[in-house]
Amino acid sequence: MESLDHTPISSSNNATHYRNPVPTVDIIIELWDRPESPIVLIERLNSPFGWAIPGGFVDYGETIEQAAQREAMEETQLEIDLLQQFHVYSDPTRDPRLHTISIVFLAKAKGEPKAGDDAKAIGIFLPDHLPVNLCFDHGNILADYYQYRYGHFRVKPLQTEPHWHSVS
Repeated sequence: MESLDHTPISSSNNATHYRNPVPTVDIIIELWDRPESPIVLIERLNSPFGWAIPGGFVDYGETIEQAAQREAMEETQLEIDLLQQFHVYSDPTRDPRLHTISIVFLAKAKGEPKAGDDAKAIGIFLPDHLPVNLCFDHGNILADYYQYRYGHFRVKPLQTEPHWHSVS
């Protein structure tokens, strides 16, 4: 297994700070008041550009559920009902800016979404009409979501070797 760097990046006031992944949330919002419950995506105003699942960084002092509610409101102007935590995505290369860990939620909403915060535009999409220029790993996330939604999702096995050894 590759060695991880646990070298402190700074120390002050008797506290040591380490470079750690940053927690984020993404919210797949289904519009339940429309036929086939399409999802809401935003077109990003800032780099990296392209279409994305609404979401963002978890603020200090808030839960991931609070972050999901806040980010959905900031980016889509929709009040959402969180349905469930869907999956966690943690590939260190998933965000070109820094190492993030995204907790993805499924949510439902009604109404007309409006672009807000760092959203340049907003779109409502069915599975066979998704934009091709998706940011981050959102293409993979949406592929997993649609497999789940249509009954073909399976829990992903961990890509690690077992920590036990067989005894002969």
